[in-house]
Amino acid sequence: MRLSNALSLSAMGTCVLAQNITGQLGDAIAVLDNPVGKQGIATLPDKPFFTSGSVDGNVKGTVKATAGANGVGVDFEVSFSNLPKEGGPFSSWSIAADSQYMPANICVVYHLHVDPVDASGNCTNTLAHLDPFIRGEDPACNSTRPETCQVGDLSGKYGKIMSDPFTAKFHDNFTSVREGPGSYFLNRSIVVHFANKTRITCANFAVLDCTADNATTTDGSCQSSSTPTPHSGSSVLTVKNLALLPMIAMFFAL
Repeated sequence: MRLSNALSLSAMGTCVLAQNITGQLGDAIAVLDNPVGKQGIATLPDKPFFTSGSVDGNVKGTVKATAGANGVGVDFEVSFSNLPKEGGPFSSWSIAADSQYMPANICVVYHLHVDPVDASGNCTNTLAHLDPFIRGEDPACNSTRPETCQVGDLSGKYGKIMSDPFTAKFHDNFTSVREGPGSYFLNRSIVVHFANKTRITCANFAVLDCTADNATTTDGSCQSSSTPTPHSGSSVLTVKNLALLPMIAMFFAL
């Protein structure tokens, strides 16, 4: 298939043939210094972003990331369900009621995107795929050479969504959970969309704290490292507050 034909198919929301291409800054570099044990998770919201298809509520799912063994790369655990059973504006398709598999000519894909989801929840505001080596989206990624793909093109490297529900586990050498390099993504987002770039849903990553005492839950996951912001004007008294009570009482007695 000629490249021009492959790109035309992409515009219609179908899968295209993989091509070898390297980024303007070369191939992606393996990450060797991730903090061992560091984790993050992105959980899709209840509120749908894509409302043109037949989906009850929103796509459900999580993308969990854990620093790889010895700090090399990242281990991913991906889970999606309740996917749209009809396509969007690009084509008409459906999943048979007795089948969990999607039509072969339709791609539902997911990527790490540059920006986090803002307060509006608008998935288009997450900008483009995470691509620190400036590889670009076209032509399609060659999964046999993941170092030549965009860093954020997870489904291009490790497989598009082919069923509902869909689960996958894979290791990626080129993503980082250590702040600093361009391949760091725990301050960014995951976006699920059709191959024609129509975005279905999106979510931000949150860093998980696996270092604190009793941080691990019964299912083996870790608690969020974030803590609730105290309410202004809180009436809770600390030990230090209590120590000042006698002085306050003396002041009002004068």
